[in-house]
Amino acid sequence: MRRLWVWLTISFIFVTLAGVALVVVPIERQANAAFRRYIFQESGLSTELASYYAHTGSWAGVERLLERRAARLGQGAGRWRAPAIVLADAQGRIVFSSVPRRLPGYLGRGERWQAVPIRVRGRIVGYLDLAFPERAPRPPSPAAAFLRTLTQTIWKAALAAVALGVVLGLIFSRVLTAPLGRLTAAARAVAAGDLSQRVPERGPEEVAELGRAFNQMTEALARAEELRRNLVADIAHELRTPLTVIQGNLRAILDGVFPLETSEIATIYDETRLLSRLVNDLRELAQAEAGQLHLSRRRTDVADLIEAAVTSFIPVANEQDVALTADLPADLPAVDVDPDRISQVLRNLIANALRHTPSGGRVTVSARSETPGAVIVRVTDTGTGIAAEGLPYVFERFWRADRSRARDSGGAGLGLAIARHLVEAHGGQIGVESELGRGSTFWFTLPIDGKA
Repeated sequence: MRRLWVWLTISFIFVTLAGVALVVVPIERQANAAFRRYIFQESGLSTELASYYAHTGSWAGVERLLERRAARLGQGAGRWRAPAIVLADAQGRIVFSSVPRRLPGYLGRGERWQAVPIRVRGRIVGYLDLAFPERAPRPPSPAAAFLRTLTQTIWKAALAAVALGVVLGLIFSRVLTAPLGRLTAAARAVAAGDLSQRVPERGPEEVAELGRAFNQMTEALARAEELRRNLVADIAHELRTPLTVIQGNLRAILDGVFPLETSEIATIYDETRLLSRLVNDLRELAQAEAGQLHLSRRRTDVADLIEAAVTSFIPVANEQDVALTADLPADLPAVDVDPDRISQVLRNLIANALRHTPSGGRVTVSARSETPGAVIVRVTDTGTGIAAEGLPYVFERFWRADRSRARDSGGAGLGLAIARHLVEAHGGQIGVESELGRGSTFWFTLPIDGKA
């Protein structure tokens, strides 16, 4: 009973029953009333009674008229059972009935509703009804038989509608819940570690949307799992190289192969600094992803930050024969940022641009106030560029467009991921525009008033 398809089927049944009740009952009553009115109109009895009341002003003495009518109705019935005539006044009190057991008595509200109202000058003065006896030695009259057949047909149609509703409810509930069953099975498979599971994205829009969301989730999980494995492999690789150098040099010194000199100690010290930088980057990235970065925001001249960052990389650019310049307008507004964190973002982006720009190329750092309330900073290079399929993953940790080249040049793949979190912590946005073989432009926005 806790299955969704069972509840849906029960809901279909209740809806069908309610619909049938709301439709069939009024139709059955309307059909009965209309048929009775038709009989009286054909017989002219309602018109005759209206004339009688208009002439006498009451129903006194109407018994003689109705007894003659009832007698003729009985004579004309032949072998059939004749229906009984019932007349009530405007208040529903029965004044005549060819069936004595109805006297004295009143017509109920339902009986008055299906009886023929007798009107005189627009006012109801009585109700005329036919009573078809259920049991009698003779068969019912054709009129009574027709009315009974009509009623039975209506209720048979109602039962058929209910049965059809039950069958369709069962079918539709199973059809609607089948995608959920497939989704449940796929979710269990994903929980067991099978991230290749996908479900069909079809059916009603809500179900199809659920399927799309599930597929997007599994794709994201598969991507995250791939990144996790790459993360573990990359961390192991980045740590192994300096550890191997340190271990090898120390072993050589202990074995007397290398003399205990300042140059050898300096080599080991450089490797420990590399290890320390990698560990610090990982710690900072973990803090950024957890939203635990502390920002010391203040009004800052972004032009000064850019010029300082560019100046610090001029020796590296000159060594690589790359032209590194700053393009800054004179009216650049101050921004509300943590200057140390934004300097870190600039250094990461400039270092990344120099790393991928060949000799003879150019790297330009520019800033403009193009959008209300924010300054946009761009770092543009004429380097190798990034393929279109790699653009969505540029700011993910340890992602590299060229893994071997990045490793040789000392990049661990954390700088851009840290830059993204630092910019977003300021309320800004960061992005990249690139084309393979034609360079890249990394950009980010900084809030002028603390909001971006």
